[in-house]
Amino acid sequence: MRKHYLDNIRWATVVLVVIYHVLYMYNAEGILGGLGKITNLQIQHYDIFQYLVYPWFMPVLFVVAGISSRLYLDAHADKEFVKSRTRKLLVPSTIGLLFFQFIQGYVSMSLGGAFEALAAENVPAPVLFIIMLASGSGVLWFCHLLWLYSIVLVLFRKAEKGKLLALGAKTPIWLIVLFYFVVWGGAQILNTPIVSVYRCAFYFVFFMLGYYIFSNDEVIEKLKKFAVPLICIGVALCTVFAVLYFYVKNGMNFADKPVNRNALYAACAYFGSLAMLGGMARFGDFSNKFTEWMSRKSFGLYVFHYLGISSVALFVAKPKLLPAPMCYLLSLIAAFVVGYGLFEIISRIPLWRWAVLGIKKPKKAKADAECAESANAQISSAAKLETDANDARPNVNAQDAQPAKASQGKSDVQG
Repeated sequence: MRKHYLDNIRWATVVLVVIYHVLYMYNAEGILGGLGKITNLQIQHYDIFQYLVYPWFMPVLFVVAGISSRLYLDAHADKEFVKSRTRKLLVPSTIGLLFFQFIQGYVSMSLGGAFEALAAENVPAPVLFIIMLASGSGVLWFCHLLWLYSIVLVLFRKAEKGKLLALGAKTPIWLIVLFYFVVWGGAQILNTPIVSVYRCAFYFVFFMLGYYIFSNDEVIEKLKKFAVPLICIGVALCTVFAVLYFYVKNGMNFADKPVNRNALYAACAYFGSLAMLGGMARFGDFSNKFTEWMSRKSFGLYVFHYLGISSVALFVAKPKLLPAPMCYLLSLIAAFVVGYGLFEIISRIPLWRWAVLGIKKPKKAKADAECAESANAQISSAAKLETDANDARPNVNAQDAQPAKASQGKSDVQG
Protein backbone atom coordinates (compact mmCIF):
# COMPACT_ATOMS: atom_id res chain seq x y z
CA MET A 1 0.00 0.00 0.00
CA ARG A 2 1.41 3.39 -1.01
CA LYS A 3 2.33 5.75 1.81
CA HIS A 4 0.61 8.91 0.60
CA TYR A 5 1.92 11.01 3.47
CA LEU A 6 5.45 10.64 2.07
CA ASP A 7 4.31 12.01 -1.30
CA ASN A 8 2.55 14.88 0.46
CA ILE A 9 5.63 15.71 2.53
CA ARG A 10 7.72 15.87 -0.66
CA TRP A 11 5.57 18.24 -2.68
CA ALA A 12 4.58 20.39 0.31
CA THR A 13 8.22 20.80 1.31
CA VAL A 14 9.21 21.68 -2.26
CA VAL A 15 6.56 24.42 -2.23
CA LEU A 16 8.12 25.75 0.98
CA VAL A 17 11.52 25.66 -0.73
CA VAL A 18 10.11 27.77 -3.59
CA ILE A 19 8.72 30.39 -1.18
CA TYR A 20 11.99 30.35 0.74
CA HIS A 21 13.99 31.01 -2.42
CA VAL A 22 11.80 33.93 -3.44
CA LEU A 23 12.51 35.59 -0.08
CA TYR A 24 16.15 34.48 -0.19
CA MET A 25 16.64 36.14 -3.58
CA TYR A 26 15.83 39.57 -2.09
CA ASN A 27 16.91 38.84 1.46
CA ALA A 28 18.14 41.73 3.59
CA GLU A 29 19.15 39.82 6.72
CA GLY A 30 21.52 37.04 7.70
CA ILE A 31 22.72 35.68 4.38
CA LEU A 32 23.04 37.54 1.10
CA GLY A 33 20.62 36.16 -1.46
CA GLY A 34 21.03 36.23 -5.21
CA LEU A 35 20.28 39.93 -5.69
CA GLY A 36 19.81 41.32 -2.20
CA LYS A 37 17.49 43.92 -0.80
CA ILE A 38 15.24 45.77 -3.27
CA THR A 39 12.87 47.51 -0.83
CA ASN A 40 13.26 50.68 1.23
CA LEU A 41 12.14 48.92 4.40
CA GLN A 42 14.43 49.25 7.39
CA ILE A 43 13.50 45.69 8.43
CA GLN A 44 11.90 43.18 6.07
CA HIS A 45 9.93 41.37 8.74
CA TYR A 46 8.72 38.69 6.34
CA ASP A 47 12.33 37.50 5.97
CA ILE A 48 11.83 35.72 9.29
CA PHE A 49 10.08 32.96 7.31
CA GLN A 50 13.52 31.78 6.21
CA TYR A 51 14.59 31.34 9.82
CA LEU A 52 11.43 29.37 10.59
CA VAL A 53 11.83 26.74 7.86
CA TYR A 54 15.50 26.56 6.90
CA PRO A 55 16.71 24.33 9.77
CA TRP A 56 14.28 21.47 9.02
CA PHE A 57 12.91 21.48 5.47
CA MET A 58 15.92 19.83 3.82
CA PRO A 59 16.53 17.39 6.70
CA VAL A 60 12.96 16.08 6.39
CA LEU A 61 13.50 15.49 2.67
CA PHE A 62 16.53 13.35 3.51
CA VAL A 63 14.45 11.41 6.04
CA VAL A 64 11.80 10.77 3.36
CA ALA A 65 14.56 9.77 0.92
CA GLY A 66 15.83 7.23 3.45
CA ILE A 67 12.34 5.77 3.93
CA SER A 68 11.81 5.63 0.16
CA SER A 69 15.14 3.83 -0.25
CA ARG A 70 13.97 1.15 2.16
CA LEU A 71 10.69 0.71 0.26
CA TYR A 72 12.55 0.43 -3.05
CA LEU A 73 15.18 -2.00 -1.77
CA ASP A 74 12.50 -4.25 -0.28
CA ALA A 75 11.34 -4.96 -3.84
CA HIS A 76 14.54 -4.54 -5.89
CA ALA A 77 18.13 -5.74 -5.91
CA ASP A 78 21.05 -3.53 -4.90
CA LYS A 79 22.19 -3.33 -8.51
CA GLU A 80 18.80 -1.99 -9.63
CA PHE A 81 18.83 0.53 -6.78
CA VAL A 82 22.26 1.88 -7.73
CA LYS A 83 21.31 2.04 -11.41
CA SER A 84 18.06 3.85 -10.65
CA ARG A 85 19.65 6.35 -8.27
CA THR A 86 22.50 7.04 -10.68
CA ARG A 87 20.08 7.81 -13.51
CA LYS A 88 17.69 9.88 -11.39
CA LEU A 89 20.23 11.73 -9.24
CA LEU A 90 23.79 11.68 -10.57
CA VAL A 91 23.01 12.12 -14.27
CA PRO A 92 20.84 15.28 -13.84
CA SER A 93 23.30 16.84 -11.40
CA THR A 94 26.37 16.27 -13.63
CA ILE A 95 25.55 15.64 -17.29
CA GLY A 96 22.49 17.84 -16.91
CA LEU A 97 24.79 20.82 -16.37
CA LEU A 98 26.03 20.52 -19.96
CA PHE A 99 22.57 20.03 -21.43
CA PHE A 100 20.67 22.72 -19.56
CA GLN A 101 21.77 23.87 -16.13
CA PHE A 102 24.61 26.01 -17.50
CA ILE A 103 21.80 28.50 -18.17
CA GLN A 104 21.22 28.74 -14.44
CA GLY A 105 24.95 29.25 -14.02
CA TYR A 106 24.90 32.14 -16.46
CA VAL A 107 21.95 33.83 -14.73
CA SER A 108 23.43 33.37 -11.25
CA MET A 109 26.83 34.73 -12.26
CA SER A 110 25.24 37.67 -14.07
CA LEU A 111 23.28 38.57 -10.95
CA GLY A 112 26.42 38.75 -8.87
CA GLY A 113 28.55 40.50 -11.48
CA ALA A 114 30.90 37.52 -11.62
CA PHE A 115 31.63 37.78 -15.34
CA GLU A 116 32.92 41.33 -15.02
CA ALA A 117 34.98 40.50 -11.94
CA LEU A 118 36.55 37.41 -13.51
CA ALA A 119 37.21 39.20 -16.79
CA ALA A 120 39.09 41.89 -14.85
CA GLU A 121 41.28 39.11 -13.46
CA ASN A 122 41.95 37.85 -17.01
CA VAL A 123 40.42 34.45 -16.31
CA PRO A 124 40.61 32.29 -19.50
CA ALA A 125 37.34 31.57 -21.29
CA PRO A 126 37.50 27.76 -20.76
CA VAL A 127 37.96 28.27 -17.02
CA LEU A 128 35.11 30.78 -17.01
CA PHE A 129 32.88 28.21 -18.69
CA ILE A 130 33.75 25.58 -16.07
CA ILE A 131 32.91 28.05 -13.31
CA MET A 132 29.60 28.78 -15.02
CA LEU A 133 28.82 25.04 -15.19
CA ALA A 134 29.59 24.61 -11.51
CA SER A 135 27.41 27.61 -10.67
CA GLY A 136 24.56 25.95 -12.54
CA SER A 137 24.37 23.09 -10.06
CA GLY A 138 22.40 25.31 -7.67
CA VAL A 139 19.67 23.30 -5.95
CA LEU A 140 21.11 20.04 -7.32
CA TRP A 141 23.45 19.76 -4.33
CA PHE A 142 20.63 17.68 -2.82
CA CYS A 143 21.01 15.17 -5.66
CA HIS A 144 24.79 15.02 -5.18
CA LEU A 145 24.53 14.12 -1.51
CA LEU A 146 21.58 11.77 -1.94
CA TRP A 147 23.40 9.77 -4.62
CA LEU A 148 26.48 9.52 -2.40
CA TYR A 149 24.36 8.39 0.56
CA SER A 150 22.64 5.77 -1.60
CA ILE A 151 25.97 4.22 -2.57
CA VAL A 152 27.16 4.21 1.05
CA LEU A 153 23.85 2.63 2.10
CA VAL A 154 24.28 -0.29 -0.32
CA LEU A 155 27.76 -0.97 1.07
CA PHE A 156 26.58 -0.61 4.65
CA ARG A 157 23.68 -3.01 4.07
CA LYS A 158 26.06 -5.68 2.89
CA ALA A 159 28.04 -5.33 6.12
CA GLU A 160 25.16 -5.32 8.63
CA LYS A 161 23.02 -7.92 6.75
CA GLY A 162 19.63 -6.53 7.83
CA LYS A 163 20.17 -6.80 11.59
CA LEU A 164 19.76 -3.07 12.19
CA LEU A 165 16.42 -2.96 10.41
CA ALA A 166 15.02 -5.52 12.82
CA LEU A 167 16.28 -3.48 15.75
CA GLY A 168 14.96 -0.27 14.22
CA ALA A 169 11.41 -1.58 14.24
CA LYS A 170 11.59 -1.90 18.02
CA THR A 171 12.83 1.66 18.65
CA PRO A 172 11.00 3.16 21.67
CA ILE A 173 9.92 6.80 21.71
CA TRP A 174 12.51 7.75 24.34
CA LEU A 175 15.31 6.50 22.07
CA ILE A 176 13.83 8.43 19.15
CA VAL A 177 14.19 11.57 21.27
CA LEU A 178 17.78 10.72 22.16
CA PHE A 179 18.74 10.45 18.49
CA TYR A 180 18.80 14.24 18.67
CA PHE A 181 22.32 14.00 20.08
CA VAL A 182 23.43 11.98 17.04
CA VAL A 183 22.03 14.74 14.83
CA TRP A 184 23.83 17.41 16.85
CA GLY A 185 27.07 15.45 16.64
CA GLY A 186 26.69 15.07 12.88
CA ALA A 187 26.33 18.83 12.57
CA GLN A 188 29.90 19.30 13.82
CA ILE A 189 31.80 17.30 11.20
CA LEU A 190 32.29 17.01 7.42
CA ASN A 191 31.01 20.49 6.60
CA THR A 192 32.49 22.02 3.46
CA PRO A 193 34.19 25.36 4.18
CA ILE A 194 32.92 27.49 1.27
CA VAL A 195 29.67 25.97 -0.01
CA SER A 196 27.85 25.58 3.30
CA VAL A 197 24.99 23.41 1.99
CA TYR A 198 27.25 20.37 1.68
CA ARG A 199 26.87 19.20 5.27
CA CYS A 200 27.80 15.60 4.59
CA ALA A 201 27.52 14.05 8.06
CA PHE A 202 24.55 16.13 9.21
CA TYR A 203 22.25 15.16 6.35
CA PHE A 204 23.60 11.59 6.31
CA VAL A 205 22.28 11.08 9.85
CA PHE A 206 18.79 12.05 8.71
CA PHE A 207 18.99 9.77 5.66
CA MET A 208 20.09 6.76 7.72
CA LEU A 209 17.50 7.43 10.41
CA GLY A 210 14.91 7.47 7.63
CA TYR A 211 16.09 4.12 6.30
CA TYR A 212 16.69 2.20 9.53
CA ILE A 213 14.23 3.79 11.95
CA PHE A 214 11.39 5.72 10.36
CA SER A 215 10.82 3.28 7.49
CA ASN A 216 9.28 0.90 10.03
CA ASP A 217 5.50 1.11 10.39
CA GLU A 218 5.79 0.39 14.10
CA VAL A 219 7.85 3.54 14.61
CA ILE A 220 5.56 5.68 12.45
CA GLU A 221 2.60 4.55 14.56
CA LYS A 222 4.42 5.87 17.63
CA LEU A 223 5.05 9.20 15.92
CA LYS A 224 1.38 9.40 14.93
CA LYS A 225 0.40 8.84 18.55
CA PHE A 226 2.60 11.77 19.65
CA ALA A 227 1.99 13.89 16.53
CA VAL A 228 0.34 16.82 18.31
CA PRO A 229 3.03 17.18 21.02
CA LEU A 230 5.73 16.86 18.35
CA ILE A 231 4.11 19.59 16.26
CA CYS A 232 3.91 21.87 19.31
CA ILE A 233 7.55 21.21 20.20
CA GLY A 234 8.69 21.75 16.61
CA VAL A 235 6.77 25.01 16.22
CA ALA A 236 8.00 26.28 19.60
CA LEU A 237 11.65 25.50 18.85
CA CYS A 238 11.57 27.04 15.37
CA THR A 239 9.82 30.14 16.71
CA VAL A 240 12.45 30.61 19.41
CA PHE A 241 15.21 30.10 16.84
CA ALA A 242 13.67 32.60 14.40
CA VAL A 243 13.04 35.31 16.99
CA LEU A 244 16.46 34.88 18.55
CA TYR A 245 18.53 35.09 15.38
CA PHE A 246 16.33 37.41 13.34
CA TYR A 247 15.42 40.02 15.97
CA VAL A 248 17.63 39.56 19.02
CA LYS A 249 20.83 38.76 17.07
CA ASN A 250 19.98 41.30 14.34
CA GLY A 251 19.62 38.87 11.45
CA MET A 252 22.58 36.63 12.19
CA ASN A 253 23.51 34.24 9.36
CA PHE A 254 21.38 31.12 9.91
CA ALA A 255 22.98 28.99 7.16
CA ASP A 256 26.60 28.88 8.30
CA LYS A 257 28.72 28.47 11.40
CA PRO A 258 28.43 29.08 14.26
CA VAL A 259 24.60 29.11 14.06
CA ASN A 260 24.11 25.93 12.02
CA ARG A 261 26.39 24.01 14.37
CA ASN A 262 24.70 24.88 17.64
CA ALA A 263 22.30 22.85 19.78
CA LEU A 264 19.21 24.95 19.03
CA TYR A 265 19.66 24.65 15.27
CA ALA A 266 20.03 20.85 15.57
CA ALA A 267 16.91 20.70 17.76
CA CYS A 268 14.89 22.66 15.19
CA ALA A 269 16.17 20.41 12.41
CA TYR A 270 15.40 17.15 14.20
CA PHE A 271 12.18 17.90 16.05
CA GLY A 272 10.91 19.96 13.13
CA SER A 273 11.41 16.90 10.93
CA LEU A 274 9.68 14.65 13.47
CA ALA A 275 6.77 17.09 13.62
CA MET A 276 6.41 17.05 9.84
CA LEU A 277 6.76 13.27 9.63
CA GLY A 278 4.42 12.45 12.51
CA GLY A 279 1.93 15.17 11.63
CA MET A 280 1.65 14.17 7.97
CA ALA A 281 1.48 10.47 8.84
CA ARG A 282 -1.46 11.19 11.11
CA PHE A 283 -3.26 14.01 9.31
CA GLY A 284 -1.87 13.98 5.77
CA ASP A 285 -2.02 10.34 4.72
CA PHE A 286 -4.50 10.82 1.87
CA SER A 287 -4.56 11.21 -1.87
CA ASN A 288 -6.70 13.06 -4.38
CA LYS A 289 -6.25 14.40 -7.91
CA PHE A 290 -4.56 17.57 -6.67
CA THR A 291 -2.04 15.84 -4.39
CA GLU A 292 -1.29 13.22 -7.03
CA TRP A 293 -0.59 15.92 -9.62
CA MET A 294 1.58 17.91 -7.22
CA SER A 295 3.50 14.76 -6.32
CA ARG A 296 4.17 13.83 -9.95
CA LYS A 297 5.49 17.30 -10.75
CA SER A 298 7.41 18.03 -7.55
CA PHE A 299 10.85 17.00 -8.83
CA GLY A 300 10.48 19.17 -11.92
CA LEU A 301 9.43 22.11 -9.76
CA TYR A 302 12.43 21.57 -7.50
CA VAL A 303 14.91 21.37 -10.40
CA PHE A 304 13.67 24.37 -12.41
CA HIS A 305 11.99 26.80 -10.02
CA TYR A 306 15.11 28.78 -9.17
CA LEU A 307 15.69 29.65 -12.81
CA GLY A 308 12.33 31.42 -12.89
CA ILE A 309 13.09 33.35 -9.70
CA SER A 310 16.62 34.35 -10.68
CA SER A 311 15.58 35.34 -14.22
CA VAL A 312 13.00 37.79 -12.85
CA ALA A 313 15.63 39.13 -10.47
CA LEU A 314 18.15 39.63 -13.30
CA PHE A 315 15.91 41.04 -16.01
CA VAL A 316 13.23 42.85 -13.98
CA ALA A 317 14.25 43.52 -10.38
CA LYS A 318 17.90 44.41 -10.93
CA PRO A 319 17.17 47.15 -13.51
CA LYS A 320 14.21 48.24 -11.33
CA LEU A 321 11.61 47.87 -14.07
CA LEU A 322 8.86 47.17 -11.53
CA PRO A 323 8.21 48.10 -7.89
CA ALA A 324 9.58 45.71 -5.28
CA PRO A 325 6.19 44.11 -4.36
CA MET A 326 5.58 43.31 -8.04
CA CYS A 327 9.06 41.77 -8.32
CA TYR A 328 8.30 39.48 -5.38
CA LEU A 329 4.96 38.44 -6.87
CA LEU A 330 6.37 37.97 -10.37
CA SER A 331 9.24 35.89 -8.97
CA LEU A 332 6.81 33.60 -7.16
CA ILE A 333 4.67 33.17 -10.27
CA ALA A 334 7.73 32.60 -12.46
CA ALA A 335 9.00 29.91 -10.08
CA PHE A 336 5.89 27.79 -10.65
CA VAL A 337 5.36 28.64 -14.32
CA VAL A 338 8.99 28.04 -15.31
CA GLY A 339 9.29 25.05 -12.97
CA TYR A 340 6.25 23.21 -14.25
CA GLY A 341 6.60 24.49 -17.81
CA LEU A 342 10.20 23.36 -18.32
CA PHE A 343 9.40 20.02 -16.73
CA GLU A 344 6.57 19.43 -19.20
CA ILE A 345 8.73 20.44 -22.16
CA ILE A 346 12.01 18.71 -21.30
CA SER A 347 10.31 15.51 -20.10
CA ARG A 348 9.07 15.07 -23.69
CA ILE A 349 12.47 15.43 -25.41
CA PRO A 350 14.15 11.97 -25.52
CA LEU A 351 17.81 12.74 -24.80
CA TRP A 352 17.22 15.87 -22.73
CA ARG A 353 14.73 14.20 -20.40
CA TRP A 354 17.39 11.62 -19.51
CA ALA A 355 20.23 14.12 -19.10
CA VAL A 356 18.33 16.84 -17.22
CA LEU A 357 15.65 14.89 -15.33
CA GLY A 358 16.89 11.30 -15.29
CA ILE A 359 13.78 10.10 -17.13
CA LYS A 360 14.42 7.04 -19.27
CA LYS A 361 11.01 6.86 -20.91
CA PRO A 362 7.75 8.69 -20.15
CA LYS A 363 5.39 6.55 -18.14
CA LYS A 364 2.57 7.01 -20.64
CA ALA A 365 4.72 5.93 -23.58
CA LYS A 366 5.96 2.96 -21.62
CA ALA A 367 2.41 1.97 -20.72
CA ASP A 368 1.30 2.40 -24.34
CA ALA A 369 4.18 0.24 -25.50
CA GLU A 370 3.27 -2.46 -22.99
CA CYS A 371 -0.39 -2.33 -24.08
CA ALA A 372 0.63 -2.55 -27.74
CA GLU A 373 2.91 -5.48 -27.01
CA SER A 374 0.12 -7.22 -25.10
CA ALA A 375 -2.35 -6.55 -27.91
CA ASN A 376 0.08 -7.90 -30.51
CA ALA A 377 0.57 -11.02 -28.45
CA GLN A 378 -3.19 -11.55 -28.20
CA ILE A 379 -3.62 -11.00 -31.96
CA SER A 380 -0.84 -13.48 -32.72
CA SER A 381 -2.40 -16.01 -30.37
CA ALA A 382 -5.84 -15.56 -31.92
CA ALA A 383 -4.39 -15.88 -35.42
CA LYS A 384 -2.65 -19.11 -34.46
CA LEU A 385 -5.88 -20.56 -33.05
CA GLU A 386 -7.75 -19.60 -36.21
CA THR A 387 -5.07 -21.23 -38.40
CA ASP A 388 -5.23 -24.41 -36.35
CA ALA A 389 -9.01 -24.44 -36.68
CA ASN A 390 -8.83 -23.99 -40.44
CA ASP A 391 -6.34 -26.81 -40.75
CA ALA A 392 -8.65 -29.15 -38.84
CA ARG A 393 -11.90 -28.12 -40.57
CA PRO A 394 -11.35 -29.86 -44.04
CA ASN A 395 -10.69 -33.20 -42.38
CA VAL A 396 -13.90 -32.99 -40.43
CA ASN A 397 -15.91 -32.08 -43.58
CA ALA A 398 -14.38 -34.96 -45.56
CA GLN A 399 -15.35 -37.41 -42.85
CA ASP A 400 -18.88 -36.06 -42.74
CA ALA A 401 -19.20 -36.22 -46.54
CA GLN A 402 -18.35 -39.91 -46.81
CA PRO A 403 -21.51 -41.24 -45.07
CA ALA A 404 -23.63 -38.67 -46.86
CA LYS A 405 -22.40 -39.83 -50.28
CA ALA A 406 -22.86 -43.48 -49.38
CA SER A 407 -26.37 -42.81 -48.20
CA GLN A 408 -27.19 -40.99 -51.39
CA GLY A 409 -25.91 -43.96 -53.52
CA LYS A 410 -27.95 -46.40 -51.56
CA SER A 411 -31.06 -44.31 -52.06
CA ASP A 412 -30.52 -44.21 -55.85
CA VAL A 413 -30.22 -48.02 -56.07
CA GLN A 414 -33.39 -48.52 -54.11
CA GLY A 415 -35.18 -46.09 -56.40
